[in-house]
Amino acid sequence: MALAFDDFGRPFIIIREQEQKTRLRGLDAQKANISSGKAVARILRTSLGPKGMDKMLQSPDGDVTITNDGATILEQMDVDNQIAKLMVELSRSQDYEIGDGTTGVVVLAGGLLEQAERLLERGIHPIRVAEGYEMASRIAVENLERIAEKFDFGLSNIEPLVQTCMTTLSSKIVNRCKRSLAEIAVKAVLAVADLERKDVNLELIKVDGKVGGKLEDAELIYGIVVDKDMSHPQMPKKIEDAKIAILTCPFEPPKPKTKHKVDIDTVEKFQTLRVQEQKYFDDMVQKCKDVGATLVICQWGFDDEANHLLMHRNLPAVRWVGGVELELIAIATGGRIVPRFQELTPEKLGKAGLVREKSFGTTKDRMLYIEHCANSRAVTIFVRGGNKMMVEETKRSIHDALCVARNLIRNNSIVYGGGSAEISCSIAVEAAADRYPGVEQYAIRAFADALDSIPMALAENSGLQPIETLSAVKSQQIKENNSYCGIDCNDAGTNDMREQNVFETLIGKQQQILLATQVVKMILKIDDVISPNEY
Repeated sequence: MALAFDDFGRPFIIIREQEQKTRLRGLDAQKANISSGKAVARILRTSLGPKGMDKMLQSPDGDVTITNDGATILEQMDVDNQIAKLMVELSRSQDYEIGDGTTGVVVLAGGLLEQAERLLERGIHPIRVAEGYEMASRIAVENLERIAEKFDFGLSNIEPLVQTCMTTLSSKIVNRCKRSLAEIAVKAVLAVADLERKDVNLELIKVDGKVGGKLEDAELIYGIVVDKDMSHPQMPKKIEDAKIAILTCPFEPPKPKTKHKVDIDTVEKFQTLRVQEQKYFDDMVQKCKDVGATLVICQWGFDDEANHLLMHRNLPAVRWVGGVELELIAIATGGRIVPRFQELTPEKLGKAGLVREKSFGTTKDRMLYIEHCANSRAVTIFVRGGNKMMVEETKRSIHDALCVARNLIRNNSIVYGGGSAEISCSIAVEAAADRYPGVEQYAIRAFADALDSIPMALAENSGLQPIETLSAVKSQQIKENNSYCGIDCNDAGTNDMREQNVFETLIGKQQQILLATQVVKMILKIDDVISPNEY
């Protein structure tokens, strides 16, 4: 740490306790930052593409997660380095905005950092590199718009949406059932989509799962599935044309808010109290019956006496239903959540064509299906799988597919996958580099090389010769002026991604390039790292 001296030669302190802090400056700081960014990208590089490998992560409390979803891997990794945390943020923002492409964006950022390191070693100033990257990213985004194609789809023609969701699912563990899962995801999105406003509220799609069964048993329910059963075993298991009272008030006598004590010194008083309590229960059940309810769904529990009474009065009930599920049930059935029994009226009841209890396997696991609702804008995707990790990974995969379908409804432009879009952008950026005088053209060329890191990783993960495969595809694209040639990861025998039906959303690709460039620019602009010493 450099010392500063005043006019009389006496040293003075600029940074407090500087002997306890480590400091990296200039090129050393940039190289350290770049190497930590590259380390994160290297972890994810092997899980890119349809043949990508999975990662197994164990949390401090022993939970195991197996996934190849970039955002999930980085979220679960306990990253300590500040630059590595930036990469984690990068994949998280891609996940929030687009929902897919979280691995690719980190691999691209790693490629850009790798190329930047070479330029810095040549003595090019980091700001010039950052400016060159910015110019190149604009060229790449424009090129993507040029090669993009519009996709027409409607409620009757969902095939284009299904094909795009299948591309997303092909890189997950669930790729053997990608067709059926893609169809489920598309139908779920179209059920809740507002096609006029081009908007989709994904909160109306509930993804639920249960261990057991097989992946092919996944189903789409136009309604809500609740992980509860009827409160009394003798209540009917199937109710048609149900009128549902949705309550957030407990089925029990009201308790005064103040501290109180009841002295009971004779049997008569106790009998009176008991009769009064029973009358409360009677009134509550009667109120529900009077408004015409045939099913009660309650947020709180009720004791055995209330349960027994409900059973005798032929009023099926479900207890301990969570707040989020109550809201979804209310949206689906068109009912209102009622906080007090006095406010219960026939207009506030929800309507469902069928409420049934379904049991799973040999265990006594039961769930409640609420189907054929008055407002079918709330749907549930119900996933099955051999073990807990499989169910969780399937849920994550379906989330990605739902996000892709939503993005296509918002903006129906697509580019072709398999690295073809990146190779096309790389060729366009390389060609544009010569038009820029000055040092930036080195950075623009480096950007073109970095774009090649994605098709290169795809080829590597598919067991092909990376450099040979990439150069063959690149020359084919230039020769035929055909931006649909990509890496043939599935050994389909053709490089044409149109024939293989490998699509990606345009906004997802553009977001990848812009986000990766922004983060790399930020990392390159750091030239001084002051951090506390670790003892």
